Amino acid sequence: MNRRWPLLVLIGSLSLGACTRRAVPTKTTTKPTRPPAPEVRARNLDFRYLAAKGKAQIDANGEKYSANLAVRMRKDSVIWVSASLLGIEGIRARITPDSVQVINKLEKTYYAGNFDYLRRQFNVPITFVQLQSMLIGDYVPAMADSALSVMADGPIQRVQYQQTGILVEQLIELSRARLQKLNVSDPKSQSTLTVTYADFQPIQPGEQQFAHGILVQAQQPGRQPATVTINYRNVDLDKEQLSFPFSVPAEYGRKNRK
Repeated sequence: MNRRWPLLVLIGSLSLGACTRRAVPTKTTTKPTRPPAPEVRARNLDFRYLAAKGKAQIDANGEKYSANLAVRMRKDSVIWVSASLLGIEGIRARITPDSVQVINKLEKTYYAGNFDYLRRQFNVPITFVQLQSMLIGDYVPAMADSALSVMADGPIQRVQYQQTGILVEQLIELSRARLQKLNVSDPKSQSTLTVTYADFQPIQPGEQQFAHGILVQAQQPGRQPATVTINYRNVDLDKEQLSFPFSVPAEYGRKNRK
């Protein structure tokens, strides 16, 4: 098995435009996001702390494998993810709006830097809020200066906007007011990314609808399609105040940015 299966494969697949290869500047230039516009019928999760466990199935680059996944969040503050195989943790990450820290226990290396790391890693202008939204099936807000197109399509509301030349389309299931599908396409590279949310179940507090199933499908010209399936089995909101442990063993080597 490729020892580079890590968590960033999952994060990259769940990032806006992870299927694209467009260069972005290394200096942060991302404009602030905004909450859903009044005409958008999406209802995002209301929580302070989230804890979820599940399994990820990955089919990419000619390889198929699975990993157990643990996700913790403090909303708009910290995303903590641990990926393990056969009960052994391989990757741990702690991400905030201003920092990215990743330990690769398989290679005994670590990275610590700012959020531009993910932008460079996947050549997309991903933001913390967008990454958080994608992991939990929330509506992904547009940048502050993006023009929205909102259309009714029977039981679905279709919301579209452009972001740095990438077309973002979100389908909202009106009966649940939750995101059902996200389509991202880059006309220049002819790359596409589709994220489908399924297996909605009510969780407390407030019987909020949470998608326990996520299917990511990415396609680039000249490459085999890549898919990531995440099935959450346990999801808790505000059950307890969570910690986000992250420490680097002294013998680990720091990985330079690329």
